Amino acid sequence: MDRPKTFQKESITVAFMVRQLRETVGVPVTPINDTVDATAQDVTESTLHRPGLALAGYVDLFTHQRVQVLGNTETRYLHHLDADERRDAFQNLTQFPVPCLVVTDGNELDPALVDMATEAGIPIYGTRQPTVQFMASLRNFLADQFARQRAVHGSLVDVYGIGLLLIGQPGIGKSEVALDLVERGHRLVADDVVIATQRDMSILMGAGTDLVQHFMEVRGLGLVDIRSMFGIRAIRFQKRIEIVVHMELWDEDKEYTRINMVKDTHEILGIDLPMVRVPITPGKNITVICEVIAMNYLLRHYGHDPAEVFTERLRSRIQQEGAPTPRRGIEYFEQDYE
Repeated sequence: MDRPKTFQKESITVAFMVRQLRETVGVPVTPINDTVDATAQDVTESTLHRPGLALAGYVDLFTHQRVQVLGNTETRYLHHLDADERRDAFQNLTQFPVPCLVVTDGNELDPALVDMATEAGIPIYGTRQPTVQFMASLRNFLADQFARQRAVHGSLVDVYGIGLLLIGQPGIGKSEVALDLVERGHRLVADDVVIATQRDMSILMGAGTDLVQHFMEVRGLGLVDIRSMFGIRAIRFQKRIEIVVHMELWDEDKEYTRINMVKDTHEILGIDLPMVRVPITPGKNITVICEVIAMNYLLRHYGHDPAEVFTERLRSRIQQEGAPTPRRGIEYFEQDYE
């Protein structure tokens, strides 16, 4: 079997970054030298840089390929220099192919410095946001843009706030189970193709594609528009993937765990997710099982593991003195015969 392909953006243009900051992130950014073509400048890293040392003259380790942020420290350092020293300090930046400069906290640059950047083809932007706040917003945006991604064949559903990724061989009924979960009040994130994005070292976010969105293909029925049919409450555009539910045909020669003492995992983008194998047999209600899987995960998340509780109860019973005696379920009904 071919390993699923992992894909990752190599670069985005400065123009795209600024437009998304305004329209999507909600960060007010205005161009200072709008004559520079920002579509010709590329951003290749999610890490930002404050070029204080570079302005002071030390450029041996200057990471010029990153977005350069000039905050209060950098701008006030420039303002305290005389005109010639200021140009020499700024020349330490403009001699490199910097993607762009962003001046934060309402600070302003000397017009002569703006002209130097324009001649070097470096776009400059300004914002009134504080430096730390702006860098946090931009860093989060760039982290999303440059995150590793993989397309996974399956269905992603939000069940009781838990992201369940249903996987299995084609035609086993993943879409039908997802549709049944939606009908029971849960929310569809994506069907057929789930784009898994590594948002952090241990966090995977799932979403659909722009083309498919919340359409679902059900064999024998065709395409179903979940949003139009069930309303906005039945969909989500993104959800963290927390559990993988592997649907497979029952194999009598295979051993299936019965009390959840064996922990299976499923690897996506180097992250091991807990996995539950659900054998498909006639009459089995997979939808209810998926709901129980989500609720069981919530129990364990809040410190209650049914398997551990049962194991401890069994261990205590074995350690009791004397031979175990058979017990009935209830010894005394308290006149309650209902």
